[in-house]
Amino acid sequence: MSAVKINKANFQEEVLGSEKPVLLDFYADWCGPCRMVLPIVDEIAQENPEVKVCKVNVDEEAELAAKYQVYSIPSLFVLKNGQIVNQSVGAKSKEEILEMLK
Repeated sequence: MSAVKINKANFQEEVLGSEKPVLLDFYADWCGPCRMVLPIVDEIAQENPEVKVCKVNVDEEAELAAKYQVYSIPSLFVLKNGQIVNQSVGAKSKEEILEMLK
């Protein structure tokens, strides 16, 4: 499964309403560290069907970024039942991201 692009319209259903744990990646196209993390996030989406992987472009969805107090990118959040259970800022390795999901 590929990562789901999140916007204000689908956030409630795709993220908060998900029965699976959600890995939420806040990124921007111009951000170097974000471009390093993006293929890793896509790999995790393909290899881990038990996790819903979602991406939020902060330039397009500033309101969502503000709601989650995203001031630096990439910012990764893990949500379970609509609640944040883990989060980190900055580029992470695949192993570090998978560890966040445990």
